[in-house]
Amino acid sequence: MSAQFQTVALIGRYNTPEIAEPVLQLASYLEQQGYRIVIPVQTGERIGNPSYAMATLHEIGEIADVAVVLGGDGTLLNVARAMINFSVPLIGVNQGRLGFLTDVSRDNMLETISRMLAGEYTTEDRILLHTEVYGHHEKLFESCAFNDVVISKGSTGRIIEIETFIDGEFVNSQRSDGLVVATPTGSTAYALSAGGPILHPTLEAIALVPICPHTLGARPIAVNSHSKVEIRVVRADDCQVHFDGQRRFDLNMDDKVIIERAKHPIHLLHPHGYSYYDMLRQKLHWGEKL
Repeated sequence: MSAQFQTVALIGRYNTPEIAEPVLQLASYLEQQGYRIVIPVQTGERIGNPSYAMATLHEIGEIADVAVVLGGDGTLLNVARAMINFSVPLIGVNQGRLGFLTDVSRDNMLETISRMLAGEYTTEDRILLHTEVYGHHEKLFESCAFNDVVISKGSTGRIIEIETFIDGEFVNSQRSDGLVVATPTGSTAYALSAGGPILHPTLEAIALVPICPHTLGARPIAVNSHSKVEIRVVRADDCQVHFDGQRRFDLNMDDKVIIERAKHPIHLLHPHGYSYYDMLRQKLHWGEKL
């Protein structure tokens, strides 16, 4: 057992019945090696309240040395937001489809996790975004995002008009379906589909990518990650702000969405041999014959 990692949290995707088998398999395997296992209450309920210690995500943030997340990228996004005020590193086991963030394969999960907990890993820090929504000078809502903050039209389908300011300086106004403000991690998600650039995770930058702009002059732009991004809703019948596609808040005209880099990063652990470019080649099918 590693002296660095003694308490290991196993966090499974809550709404998937199939998650019980890999969680229990990994828990038993690691317990035999001397690690203390803790499981979130929701995961424990899904897999039948096993004989392992259970805790809330907040409690896990306080007691765990490392968290192994079994699920897709969406599961890891949710856990990352919950762990933002803690320094617990995350290991992602891919139980989903794409797996941009969850890079440990289920097929060799036991051996890979065991080697990583023994010290065979590389660490990568990823930034998050902290957002506050203001209306009439009053803070209405706040949330964090690992991938992106998206200001978009709502169910009516009508385009919205917004103004963008960077560090208090007016940048542009646009009529569009919305705007994606993405971290380097989120640059391969919605922002990429909207025509934005791929940002390497180590870049000190965030990307602002218009969604279906009304004019061709609206183009993606990358700014320093320490910039203060302010989006003002000028005109909208129905407008919302989304966080990693998992949380949302309804916006009204004249509301302000202020986005800044979160104080603390998320620490991702990768197995030895991990390559960001190799991951991109696999996920985006670079080099394949068309």
